[in-house]
Amino acid sequence: MATVSFTEMKHGTQEDYAILQEFEHEFNAKTAHRLYEQLERQGHESIEGYAISRLEHGLQSATRAWREGANDDWVVAALLHDIGDGLAPQNHDRMAAEIIRPFVSEEVTWVVEHHGAFQMIYYAHHLAGWNPNERDRYHSHAYYQTAVDFCERWDQNCFDPHYDSQPLAFFKPFLERVFSRKAYAPTVIKEGTISGLPVTQRRTPT
Repeated sequence: MATVSFTEMKHGTQEDYAILQEFEHEFNAKTAHRLYEQLERQGHESIEGYAISRLEHGLQSATRAWREGANDDWVVAALLHDIGDGLAPQNHDRMAAEIIRPFVSEEVTWVVEHHGAFQMIYYAHHLAGWNPNERDRYHSHAYYQTAVDFCERWDQNCFDPHYDSQPLAFFKPFLERVFSRKAYAPTVIKEGTISGLPVTQRRTPT
């Protein structure tokens, strides 16, 4: 396998960086696979105390999104919105947002990035010093209502050990489609576009 000649980046040659660019393309093409493996890990490495694993929470969220007619952006966002729990528990929402940012709409990324604050409305009143109305600081933001709806429909209600989630394998093609997109394509990012969540259920459990 070809390797670069430098030990300091400033000494790299054009040939060195051509080698790295080729390997980078190959590595990036496996992003969906690595995310799939991380989701599998969440099936047995999760914070204790909940009735379900973090993997099952993501599956419930993604399944609800899919069954309500969500597009690939939202299904993948729902699946991955808590993928940062194990590696970045203090800012897991922002970690998840950075993972999906190049490949989904701006609206979807913003909702994932801020869902932690929006979720507090459901539980923070039980904890001393916590603000259940943390989401109010974003009240004037264009994507505020979308975040409210995401948390209500596809997050806070996804802790049910009896829910009939689709298996992880069902969502593998969704991951592959989204993460094979050209990064930051304007037609995908749709800067400033407010679409909201789907309003009607189109799919039934399989």
